[in-house]
Amino acid sequence: MDSIPDETQITHKFTHLIGQNYEIALDQSLQTLLDYALLDTNFEKISLFTADFNKLLQCKANPPLETIWVYSALAFHGRISSKDESLNHQFTAIKELFQLIVSCSVSCDSLKSIILISPVVYHLHRISVDLKGYELRSKKEKKLMKEIKGFVDSILGYLKVCCEGLEGDFDSLEGLIRPLEDLVSVWVWDVKEKSGEGKVRLRRFFPLLGDGLVERISVVGCGLSELAGYVIGEVFLLKLCLAFRGEVSGKELQNELRTWIVGSITGLRNSYFFDSLLRMLLEPSLPVTSLLTSEDRITLRIVLYETIILVEYSFLNPERLARLSASHVKGIALARLMVTHEAVEFFRKHGDQTKALSCMNAFSSSSLTSQVIRWVRSEIDVKDNNYGPNGSSPKAFLRWLLNIENQGIQVFDNDMSSYRAKLVLDISEEDSKLSASKENKKSVADLLFYIDNKGEPEDEIEKDEQMTEAASAAFVAAAHSLQSAERGGTKRKAGNIRKKNRLKFLKYNLYEESAPPAEKPTVVDNNDLSSGSDVENPSADEEDN
Repeated sequence: MDSIPDETQITHKFTHLIGQNYEIALDQSLQTLLDYALLDTNFEKISLFTADFNKLLQCKANPPLETIWVYSALAFHGRISSKDESLNHQFTAIKELFQLIVSCSVSCDSLKSIILISPVVYHLHRISVDLKGYELRSKKEKKLMKEIKGFVDSILGYLKVCCEGLEGDFDSLEGLIRPLEDLVSVWVWDVKEKSGEGKVRLRRFFPLLGDGLVERISVVGCGLSELAGYVIGEVFLLKLCLAFRGEVSGKELQNELRTWIVGSITGLRNSYFFDSLLRMLLEPSLPVTSLLTSEDRITLRIVLYETIILVEYSFLNPERLARLSASHVKGIALARLMVTHEAVEFFRKHGDQTKALSCMNAFSSSSLTSQVIRWVRSEIDVKDNNYGPNGSSPKAFLRWLLNIENQGIQVFDNDMSSYRAKLVLDISEEDSKLSASKENKKSVADLLFYIDNKGEPEDEIEKDEQMTEAASAAFVAAAHSLQSAERGGTKRKAGNIRKKNRLKFLKYNLYEESAPPAEKPTVVDNNDLSSGSDVENPSADEEDN
């Protein structure tokens, strides 16, 4: 199209918007809007586009996602007339956008309702970044931040209700009429790059997903269930980032975040959302650079490692995952395995052996190990119950899987190729260092003691390593054997302090957030993780009593 569409090209005279006619009319209207947006970002004719999509919205009881998406975008752009609007004015418009989307999607299924919240998250992120520049110097700015935090809590509450509607039906038969890149374009107008513009728009529109997930959406694509999980993940991260902008800090903030994260993951019970957190943690850096300092980003990563690895969530049990697609279940298992490995290496790198051992103990005690072994055995049709990795650590499992891939069995999917490449490089470098270290020790031993037994130094080293691993395992098993007790009821009662069967974790009751009895997570390892948390010893409690 060489010129901006005139009024007669923009407005359509719709008739008999039923069945296939509706989809044709929607597609034509959206294409006209996109053609216009590519040529001009002046919104003088927005009211004409809005009229078309208002008709499409009104003539169907359960309108498609695209109709609500575009209509709300046009309404919002008409509300925000300039980038120079004050932050308070922008925030008011964002709240009105949320209310409009909720009212328009009241008859939609839960997946569509969740996905439709993504434009709200996009604009909340933008205003949060802008507000960060002010450093909350005035009472007015502090008040606005408090209102934003409360609004994010409201969105999370809405998403939790939507997730309850997903119980037993995570996969929707209905897909998108137009590619996601086209839908994103009506919110991100100012991206004009011809080369890879779709990916640029996606990265701009999903600022809290990270490059890995954006690449996955752009290249591999994703279903509505996955996209809904990604949207929840963005709101989740935004909530955590805003928590760092308050009066609470240090260990007290970390304890509060741990409590909230576990309660929220338990309450949402969404495996696609959990998968999005895992994939974010596999990125070199969390996608929160624009909101947090480098120190706060490290703190957030540590807290996420602890709450994702050290807790066994019931909605991730093999029995619960059996009703989901095999590829999705496999992806979660591999991502959990790799995240645990990354966490162990992260803590070792920062000199915190206690946390590294905690993650390894939690992994070996979880259902994930047997799940991975069963899957591999079924893939290569092995009946031998002794067939498995040579060790129980995450690294031993990953070495085993890489060796299986070398035999021609594909374990890691294409979208995990970058993680796999990094894993291969890390293990190769470690093997080289280990080999050089053994050779060096052997040379020193030969100088000190001339013994005509070439295998002895290496054998002794291996025995020492086995003894160290056995001692560590025994220590961890003895010190971190506390398991969570099932909690009854879903509501907190004022003044009811439970002294018996109360899960003691990080100084707080993990389950102060209401959660159905069947969905309580189990703390696999509850040590204080060298974070200043207070974890009480059950035996000590008995002695005191």
